[in-house]
Amino acid sequence: MKTSVEQLTPTRVKLSVEIPFDELSSEFDRAYATLAQQVRIPGFRPGKAPAKLIEARVGRDAVLAQVVNDALPAKYGQAIEEADVKAIGQPDIELGELVDGAPVTFTAEVDVRPEISLPDFASLAVTVDALKSDEDAVAEQLEGLRERFGTLKAVERGAQTGDHVTLDLEATVDGKPVPDATTEGLSHEVGSGQLIDGLDEAVTGLKAGEEAEFTTKLVAGEFADSDATVKVKVGAVKERELPELDDEFAQLASEFDTIDELRESARGRVEQSKKIEQANQIRDKVLDDLLEKVEFPVPETIVDAEVEGQLEEVLHSIGHDEAMFERLLEAQGTTREEFETNARENAERGVRTQLLLDAIADQEETEVSQEELTQQIIFASQRYGMAPQEFVNQLQQAGQIGALYADARRNKALSSIISRVAVTDDQGATVDTAEYFGPVGDAEGDTDDE
Repeated sequence: MKTSVEQLTPTRVKLSVEIPFDELSSEFDRAYATLAQQVRIPGFRPGKAPAKLIEARVGRDAVLAQVVNDALPAKYGQAIEEADVKAIGQPDIELGELVDGAPVTFTAEVDVRPEISLPDFASLAVTVDALKSDEDAVAEQLEGLRERFGTLKAVERGAQTGDHVTLDLEATVDGKPVPDATTEGLSHEVGSGQLIDGLDEAVTGLKAGEEAEFTTKLVAGEFADSDATVKVKVGAVKERELPELDDEFAQLASEFDTIDELRESARGRVEQSKKIEQANQIRDKVLDDLLEKVEFPVPETIVDAEVEGQLEEVLHSIGHDEAMFERLLEAQGTTREEFETNARENAERGVRTQLLLDAIADQEETEVSQEELTQQIIFASQRYGMAPQEFVNQLQQAGQIGALYADARRNKALSSIISRVAVTDDQGATVDTAEYFGPVGDAEGDTDDE
């Protein structure tokens, strides 16, 4: 098989391939077997008719077309491998004229990964937020724990923010009842903003048994976008009583005997959360620095496909209702042109990120072990609230296992170079990235073992 490559642009090539006819001889048996299942010949069960009878029935040209169609994917794959073409995306293939006994020719235009010159990672330097003691966050954790063990107590005063009330609601639009906005005995936390606009303001200050009336715009149902008059009656007002932060509470709410031990545990969780935030910030800053410093062209067709995918995802979620899509854009204060511009910017950054990290992974010879891939699957399945095996089944059905492996490889490649980057915090102190990403050279050592 002969293959020549023409560079159309820095990110697209054209392969011209010529396959000697005798290389297709092994494909004829498969073609006859396929056609035998499709052609019905009297006296023969499906799939059992001899090749000569099949060819006589459908014609030599049909057999030849079937042979080429069957062989083309493998021959294309062989061509890009032999030509060392780093193809991305789907090719546009054009088949030459088929002549029995003559070489088969085809051309394939496909996007390719651009040449990317990576910098000396030791020359990179980023600054991140310093780790600081956050007593407010510790207090917030303890306050949240108090609220979990709090109790509701009826009060005779007017409702305040944070109180829990029971409400009867009755809504009308131009005197017509709105069933979806009419209810009795509804529980609500004042100030949460979880129900209709204007409700919190209307009930604030009302005591049990008192009523109020207000106007609001409905956002769903038969009367969506209509102004409704809502009557609200307060059935009960209860405030949440919180336990004291003492040793007794620590024993009730945790495995600790004293409030000091509980507070120290909360402080440790806050510190760990801050470290995770710092590690994520390091990754983001290093990636941003690389994207800013490393220039390379991006395949436009890949970006176009990403933009179309984003638009299709949004439209699919609303049943391809273009009018609803326009209303959503209007509610967000944007236009379709702005949406598509933003989608293109995000898509271009996403494609550039993938290409850059793939280049780093190639240079670092990054590999992902089965154990690391399994960990990635477990982590991803938890994010989607699915059992790992169910998540894997869905990935397999969608043909996305390879994409998950590629993401894991990119993440590992980025982590492997961070140890060589100079990282300081905004107080001027050097950040030891080994705690987050392993010591210098650790990633390369892992690769050799694998």
